[in-house]
Amino acid sequence: MTTKIVTLGEIMLRLKAPGVERFFQSPAFEATFGGGEGNVAISLANFGLEVAFVTALPQNPLADACIRFLRGYGVDTRHIQRSGERMGVYFLEGGANQRASNVVYDRANSAIASAPADSFDWDAIFDGAGWFHITGITPALSEAAAALALTAVQAAQSRHITVSCDYNFRKKL
Repeated sequence: MTTKIVTLGEIMLRLKAPGVERFFQSPAFEATFGGGEGNVAISLANFGLEVAFVTALPQNPLADACIRFLRGYGVDTRHIQRSGERMGVYFLEGGANQRASNVVYDRANSAIASAPADSFDWDAIFDGAGWFHITGITPALSEAAAALALTAVQAAQSRHITVSCDYNFRKKL
């Protein structure tokens, strides 16, 4: 029997310049979704593990598409809270030769940054879970996100669930 793994964090709309083009070298962006904890959830689901991703997303078509994206990989999205006004966005310019990749974040006031810690049902979220994963990015987003991260870690620990944290340094955060 496998143990459920829970991840918590922000997932964002990812807008990438095609190939190795610079921003606006082309009039198009490739749209997908990404974020540290969401990426971990998808990777674990690809290995056949039971994984749930917890976040807050607004009630809009972009967030609906994001949830479908996660479900398409087999990630449990039942505990995604629908609140807030917007989801974070990041723009990616792929590196080429000696030029490093470039990322521009637009995540101020995102749904997860204002989600109250007490609005999540930690008993339901951690039911059957044996592992909880978070990154250092989430508590760095805002005071509310820091409180959410701390509450989630404490809820996991009180249930004797293993907690892992990838500090996942972001110079631009």
